[in-house]
Amino acid sequence: MSQGVIRLIKDLVVGVVFDEDPPEVNELLSVDNANATRLLVSSLTPGGLALCLNIKADKTLIKGGAVKRTGKSIEVVVGDQIIGRMFDALGDPIDGGPRPEGDGVQTRSIFSPPASSTNLQALKPEILETGIKVIDFFTPFIKGRKIGIVGGAGVGKTVLIMELIHNIAASGKGLSFFTGIGERIREGHELFETLKGRDLLKSTAMFFGQMDENPIQRSLVGLSAVTAAEYFRDVEGKDILFFADNMYRYVQAKNEISTILDQIPSEGGYEPTIYSDVKTLQDRLSSTEKGSITAVETIYVPADDVSDPAVQMIQHELDNIIVLSRKIAEEGIRPAVDLIGTSSSLLSPDIVGDRHYVLSVQVQALLQKRESLKGIIAIIGENELSPADRADYAKAEALIKYFSQGMHVMEDLTAIKGEHFTREETLKGVEEIIV
Repeated sequence: MSQGVIRLIKDLVVGVVFDEDPPEVNELLSVDNANATRLLVSSLTPGGLALCLNIKADKTLIKGGAVKRTGKSIEVVVGDQIIGRMFDALGDPIDGGPRPEGDGVQTRSIFSPPASSTNLQALKPEILETGIKVIDFFTPFIKGRKIGIVGGAGVGKTVLIMELIHNIAASGKGLSFFTGIGERIREGHELFETLKGRDLLKSTAMFFGQMDENPIQRSLVGLSAVTAAEYFRDVEGKDILFFADNMYRYVQAKNEISTILDQIPSEGGYEPTIYSDVKTLQDRLSSTEKGSITAVETIYVPADDVSDPAVQMIQHELDNIIVLSRKIAEEGIRPAVDLIGTSSSLLSPDIVGDRHYVLSVQVQALLQKRESLKGIIAIIGENELSPADRADYAKAEALIKYFSQGMHVMEDLTAIKGEHFTREETLKGVEEIIV
């Protein structure tokens, strides 16, 4: 392999010149120093300059340093050896255990193209019950589809995703992958201890690129995790539950890298490649004839502005959108779901059945009516409403209270016992309120 020389160092960007045989984009380069620093080729310029990303933010690099091509990209270990373990964006263990090694260990490049997806419309929808009333009723969890949990800081996104992992992993259906992208280190530790304490690590693999990491690692960890998940889907024919917390932080990391590379931002203020950045990851969270990946993604909303371009871009890739509201959280309702703002493209008679669909229409009508009556009640009081309006308003209030639920993963903090409901129990409870 040819060698190059470092000619430029700017923050996390390193420029390497190759006189001949330049590297490929996404190829790993190795610096000839004590740390064998790894650089990831981001782009190539006509003058033979390779703009690379300093993955580990090594501060010992100097101009004039020799660099070697490796002929490889970033590869992560795949297979049964990673189950029950935690890894970083480069596939290195961060749980104190050894790196998986041996003759049977396989690796895959994290930059593999997406597989050809199965036509999901031709498959019979399979509903996965989560045990959480508000999700099973408003945003049915369908195998092979994507669900987003949208909300600002501190409204319960991570708690809800932890409860989903707890409930679904406990059912023993498939494997679970959790990817922490740019979130708090504390939350990662809490999730690990929660899964370990409930003996759920045996069917879970975890990848973390938390907020203490540089943007390069935060932008890569999602690709590393989905690469490992694809192996189980494609080779072992498994059904995968893929949890990502937080997809907005992925875009944010890519935007930071774009700024370092001096790229001109798009009209919305994000990197010019925001569309392809989102599609690159989302297109790989798909299903094939051999297996499926069902994705649950949290999406942070900056300043509680759901019209943010990045939030809108991610939402376009989702089938279900659960909106968490700060106002509802302040009322003490958990999970703090905005029942009117929450939506699903899968809530149809063909998928959930006529009974569920009709109930959902009736519930939404009651909730919308309550919203319109709130202004009137604030002026003249509830007692001045007609008997029919008072009855409908009371039903809507009862529904909001009904969809509140204790979380198993919060029992130690709230002393409120966690609850689990089947879809049948949820539908029956709704019928008792509105009939």
